[in-house]
Amino acid sequence: MKMYFNQKMGTEHMTEEDYTPVTLKDSIEKTRKALNDAYAGFDNAVDVDMIDSYIYEINSLQKRYKHLTDLAALESAPAEDTLYKHSPVRALISHVLG
Repeated sequence: MKMYFNQKMGTEHMTEEDYTPVTLKDSIEKTRKALNDAYAGFDNAVDVDMIDSYIYEINSLQKRYKHLTDLAALESAPAEDTLYKHSPVRALISHVLG
């Protein structure tokens, strides 16, 4: 099983790459890959405890994925004040035709 989130004990070995912010797209991609890995682990699990573990992991990752995709949808949605109340074509035609 792959782990995408790790915790470092000391900062002496941290590089500049460790300080770069993770984009929303990267988080979604990592979560999607982790979800695929969890499904693969669930499909191959034999022990009852491992099956339970994968069920909890899949549920957790599904909720994380939904949250991240909701954030992405909000990020890409235009703000309400920037929407035209009337069609820009209508405004142009009324301006030209008087």
